[in-house]
Amino acid sequence: MKGKNGEGCWNFSEAFFGTSTVGERGQIVIPAEARTEIGFQPGDKVLIMRHPIHQGLVVFKLEAVKEFLDDFAKQIEHLERDKLNREEG
Repeated sequence: MKGKNGEGCWNFSEAFFGTSTVGERGQIVIPAEARTEIGFQPGDKVLIMRHPIHQGLVVFKLEAVKEFLDDFAKQIEHLERDKLNREEG
């Protein structure tokens, strides 16, 4: 995972943006620093997922998820080609 400086590092203090209160209609406010750093803009679509282990939610920009999945699929194709080339060679 990339840290705030774009390098391949990560720590809790870089991931923590603060707290928000759930309103009567279930809305939360994403802290301004998080919106700026992640690049959330009004009208952006987000993917909201339940955390697989803990009681909580994870929010992603939908476009970022699409890019991740595209990159992931390309990496799998590359690995499969490499494996096939080694088996044939």
